[in-house]
Amino acid sequence: MGEISRDIIETFLNPYPKRDYLIETFCPEFTSMCPKTGQPDFGSLTISYVADQKCFELKSLKLYLQQFRNHGAFYENVTNLILDDLVAATDPRQMKIVAEFTPRGGIRTTVTTEHRAED
Repeated sequence: MGEISRDIIETFLNPYPKRDYLIETFCPEFTSMCPKTGQPDFGSLTISYVADQKCFELKSLKLYLQQFRNHGAFYENVTNLILDDLVAATDPRQMKIVAEFTPRGGIRTTVTTEHRAED
């Protein structure tokens, strides 16, 4: 089972750091691996954030997320790990991730996790 490195996430300076504006990125082809069965899990991620000084670069996000294809972790862990890594890379004013996984055995799971910077 692969290890995830947040070092792959690249950033760039926020062109409007004095303004609050929402950046929303949709990743419709997210895959990870079930730690119990080793079978792939499929889903989509919606990452919404208000940047402070830094924004994440999209190609590096894609490469970062591809690491999860060989990483065994439950939905809850995957979603919170992605949030932790993106927050560590960008230090946003706020960030929210909604992970919607496709049904397995007739059960569909959505995990939502949020970060808000402290004043």
